[in-house]
Amino acid sequence: MAAKYDIEIDYRPLIEVKGVTPKEFRSQRVDILSHTAIIFTSRSTIDSFFRICEDARITVPETMKYICSTEAIALYLQKYIVYRKRKISFADGTFTGIVEQVVKHKDEHLLLALSEPHKPEVPEALTRLKIKYTPVILARTVAADIPADELKGYDMLLLYSPWDVKAITDKMPHEELPVIGTFGEGALRLANEYAIPVKVSAPAPGAPSMAKAVDLFIADVRNGKEIEDVAFVADSQKEEFLRTQQNKLAKKSRARAKK
Repeated sequence: MAAKYDIEIDYRPLIEVKGVTPKEFRSQRVDILSHTAIIFTSRSTIDSFFRICEDARITVPETMKYICSTEAIALYLQKYIVYRKRKISFADGTFTGIVEQVVKHKDEHLLLALSEPHKPEVPEALTRLKIKYTPVILARTVAADIPADELKGYDMLLLYSPWDVKAITDKMPHEELPVIGTFGEGALRLANEYAIPVKVSAPAPGAPSMAKAVDLFIADVRNGKEIEDVAFVADSQKEEFLRTQQNKLAKKSRARAKK
């Protein structure tokens, strides 16, 4: 991963994703058929959704619409349904992209498919924009069967999702962790919430990739530089985007009220 230095890298998944059981789904008291559109941000929640429907003998109507965070996830729906562009829409994988797609379908009865734990930014944005939706947990992420002693043997752990962060908190006390690096806003944010010290973070100015961030960290350590913990800072562009969307929705509401 880090190109400039002779580093031994071990790729080990820290997590496993498992669909919820029918009992866990029923406990959430969600009526699938009362919704007209479903928001999917992962393949695992798609698999779990259709398995739950099959187990519960729920026939998903052909009129159901699907909003996906990426084209790849939208295409994955072909495993279960006939792909029709008129009822499937997708974003470009970005936060703003998925929110814009949801706003276009704000008059639908929306079901937001989530895994647990999940990145809070999408449900928080929909709540802030006063878009009515029903969250449902369809998958749970659990720690992989890696003994804590093995994790302690690494000099650095690189965490790519909030699920990875949650997994290591279940494995060992924070004071026993090696150097922690995170990729993406969600992982850094949750690590900060759990008071896990993060020394490497990407993307960041000068470090668009985790490889570059690790290179810079090693260079700083070898130069004797003191490495401060990385703190999560809210993305100002996201804030501006949400304010713009709020204003647009408010204008539409006022225009409707005048008619």
